[in-house]
Amino acid sequence: MPVVHVTLGGLPIELHSGAPQQQYSAEAGWSDVRLSQGALVRMAHWKKETITISGDGWMGAGLDGLDYTPPLELRCTAPKSVTSAGGQAVIIGTPRPDVPPWGHALVGNRWIPTAVTVSGQSAACAPVPAASMYRVSWLPIYMVLCQPPAEALDPGAGASS
Repeated sequence: MPVVHVTLGGLPIELHSGAPQQQYSAEAGWSDVRLSQGALVRMAHWKKETITISGDGWMGAGLDGLDYTPPLELRCTAPKSVTSAGGQAVIIGTPRPDVPPWGHALVGNRWIPTAVTVSGQSAACAPVPAASMYRVSWLPIYMVLCQPPAEALDPGAGASS
């Protein structure tokens, strides 16, 4: 299997720039209000996901030539997953076309690989005898607005970040 890289704007972030550490965090703007009968309701105003990528290597990432004005395509290598009891799942977002989604079935206390079929955003795991849960995983693609990464050099350690 070929090596899969994090890419931004079509440029791979190579390992000489440091193994890319990726973090997803959900952010939302909401208000919790009480209705006239006292029921608590959460009103969502907006929702987004923040993606942070960092790394330390012996060379910079080489992303200085990118135009950061328009949205850029970001292909991540940190998987996203959905777990369900029935083996059916909805893939949230867009999976990378170069790495097909994969599945696991929980049998006892072990996750066992199982085949996955995908149609649009719907995924179905092949049934596994005695499975209590199924998980579908994929590598996501995002269209992101970002700023040029900060870069630093530590000549004593021989590392760029």
